[in-house]
Amino acid sequence: MSNMRKQEEMEKLRELIKDVDTAMLTTVTEEGLVSRPMKTQEIEFDGDLWFFTKKATNKYEEILHDQDVNVAYAGKSFVSVRGRAEIVEDLDKKKELWSTANGEIMQTSYDDPNLILIKVKAEAAEYWETGNLTKKIAFLYKRMTGQSSKSTDINETVELNK
Repeated sequence: MSNMRKQEEMEKLRELIKDVDTAMLTTVTEEGLVSRPMKTQEIEFDGDLWFFTKKATNKYEEILHDQDVNVAYAGKSFVSVRGRAEIVEDLDKKKELWSTANGEIMQTSYDDPNLILIKVKAEAAEYWETGNLTKKIAFLYKRMTGQSSKSTDINETVELNK
């Protein structure tokens, strides 16, 4: 994939998720998949997503065991990001991403040794734009009349790690 194309796709994903405060982070457990709401840290999306959590959580243990995760956003459009998570304990990074809202929600400060960051390196993303009414109508019409709707698919898949 060309660098220009990758930048365009990154910009598209950035636009789709920028106004969605809460994402669903899915991790792998021994019993199967588990999802929970997480607040995405306000940072320019460059292929990495950042979340605060504490060490004394199941998701911390799950990520140590299996780094494969998915992050889903639902807002004006829908975005599903597949990636690899890593635990980050860098104090400077925690300070950079910290806000007073985080302090109120998490009842701690950025320098709490129990506080960690989850960094999700996006590998691929799929998104559904709900704002394109013409595309949706064409898609539904072709489906209802038995025609191929491939040319009017309302979702796109983006490979980010190539």
